[in-house]
This record gives sequence, structure tokens and C-alpha cells, in this order.
Amino acid sequence: MAELIFRTGTMDAGKSTLALQTNHNHAARGRVGRLFTSHDRAGAAVVSSRLGLTALAQEVEPDFDFWRYTVDALTQGARIDYFICDEAQFYTAEQVDQLAKVVDELQIDVFCFGILTDFRTRLFPGSARLVELADRTEVLQVEALCWCGKRATHNARTEDGVMVTEGEVIVVGDVDTDPEAAVHAADDVDVAYEVLCRQHHRRGMTAARARAVSLSPEPLPFP
Repeated sequence: MAELIFRTGTMDAGKSTLALQTNHNHAARGRVGRLFTSHDRAGAAVVSSRLGLTALAQEVEPDFDFWRYTVDALTQGARIDYFICDEAQFYTAEQVDQLAKVVDELQIDVFCFGILTDFRTRLFPGSARLVELADRTEVLQVEALCWCGKRATHNARTEDGVMVTEGEVIVVGDVDTDPEAAVHAADDVDVAYEVLCRQHHRRGMTAARARAVSLSPEPLPFP
């Protein structure tokens, strides 16, 4: 029986790497699949890993219909055994429903990869629907680490080096700690991302802020 599987983790946990590896493993056994992605940091219509691996994919726009796409392909004689769906947090709830229908009605395996929550610690609509519908939800075992060394559980966004908890949900960036690698947003703000433990996300204590605090001069002791 085909399954809808959701594999999740924070940024920098290796989701895209696993997506590409999953595709390789199935293709090596003679299965035929299709790759999908949305808002990948490397650009449109590509699945990219921070390890340097890339593959061409179908870009999932908000109006993309997985059911119609699949039925049209099969009607034209294509063979499809599985889907690899990266950055699935950016899919709409309706698109996740379509993927579930593809699994149940057409017996095509669907492997989804994405993060659960945004920089505000709120569930992405696509991820929420996947948790509700997936046959299995698996948390990746590769743990991303906060700057303090604890397991990172939250995704933080910084704008011009300052952590923010409000703003547009989708602004593509990366977790590269090099300030020169920050994304230049439309409003002339440098946007970057960082993974933090819950404690430091609550405090807004990014690695840069922690360094700044540690370099601040100690107050003089009272006489």
C-alpha cells in the first residue's frame, strides 16, 4: 500500500539531503519518481542541499494542483511510482489534501520533507495538514545545534542582525552565519536565519547577540 510520509526537522537538519538520498535510493531500484519543491534557497525549480547536492524539480506555486498534474501525466502514459516533495511547509493545506488523494486513489508513494514551525514558532499550514493526514510523521535524527550546544528546536529570523518575531512568513534565506550571506530583502533589509534552543529563542539570544554580551565590559564592582 502506498503511504504519505512526512519527515521533519529544524533548518540545518539535513531534510533536503535526505530528500535527494531518498530519490536516489528509489531510482536505483528502478522506480520512477518526480521531485517537487517550493522557495528553495538556490532558486526556483531546484532541490538543493547545503552539502552541495542539487536536482531539478517542479516548482510548487500556490495554484499548483497535484491531483490534476498526476492524472494528466498518467493519462499521457507516464509512469509514476513516487513523489519527493521538499520544502513541504510552503505547500497549501489544499495541496496536501491533493497529495493524500494521490496516495489513496492512485497508489503513489509521497515522501514530504519540511520544517514544522516558522520563525514565530507557529505551525506552517502545510506542515499542520501533513501532521493531520500523514500515515507517518518522522522527526529527523540529525540534530541541529543552538550556538550554546543544546539541541536546536526553533527557527529564528534576523533582520539586520536583530531577531524578529513578526513579519511575512515566507522570506527565503539560509542559516549561514556569515553576515555577507544574508538575503537582501525587498525593503533593503538583510534577512538571515538561525536555529536556536527554546530558551534562547524565547530570550531572542542569537549567536551574534551572545557574542556581543560576552564582549561587553564588566560593570565596576560597588565599593
